[in-house]
Amino acid sequence: MADVLENKRAATRFRILAEIAERQPAVSQGEIADAVGVTSQAVSEYIRALVEDGLVEKEGRSRYTVTMEGVDWLLQAAGDVRRYADHVTEDVLGSVQEDAAIASDDVAEGDAVTLSLDEGLLHAAPGGEGPATGVATTDARAGEDVSVTGFEGIIDFDPGTVTVFQVPPVRSGGAGAVDADRVADACESADLVAATGVEAVVALRRADCEPATTFAAGAVATEAAGRGLDAVVVATADVVGRVTDALREGSVGYEVTELG
Repeated sequence: MADVLENKRAATRFRILAEIAERQPAVSQGEIADAVGVTSQAVSEYIRALVEDGLVEKEGRSRYTVTMEGVDWLLQAAGDVRRYADHVTEDVLGSVQEDAAIASDDVAEGDAVTLSLDEGLLHAAPGGEGPATGVATTDARAGEDVSVTGFEGIIDFDPGTVTVFQVPPVRSGGAGAVDADRVADACESADLVAATGVEAVVALRRADCEPATTFAAGAVATEAAGRGLDAVVVATADVVGRVTDALREGSVGYEVTELG
């Protein structure tokens, strides 16, 4: 569980700091008390502790600002809450929701099905004997989409890998400084190839490899790895940080290699 949700005090501290950030610099403790559902005295005590911890700076009577340390703490805590909410939505509530799958064979409504991932897509096969199962709520022929609910178990698959290849910017040689054969070899072994940056796109095309996307490459690679696909991202060195930031945010392991 996210740290700020472990107990009421941590959650209240998070909410009060967020309220200060929204209202700064003129902060009404009474308004915060009403918004959070605690007494004004409690707000005062929380603010005093936040000041002592260096997360809030007092600038005068009823004037407070969140410090850079406070901003960093809020961002981290908010990220923890978001990831926990995603877990509840996708992992917990997913068991009582419906989702679409590709029928591996003919399936009838009410059939127990075994679930698996194939090329990153959910598949449902007749019979409920695998590590992950569900129940079909529609009829479907092989290859058609079928609605599935009652999910149980965990789909058995290995997370994919992500390799990020850096292409120098055009001022340092760009795509012309890259070994096209090396790029082609990397693409051949990948399930998905994405690119970001003009030099990266040109380098791929010189290797006769058209990327699946040239936008949001880091997010796409993160999603692919989470579905068991091995991804290659070719990125211009100037923007490679955007890719690795998305991979770290998605808790995806990756390796960065320079081309050229």
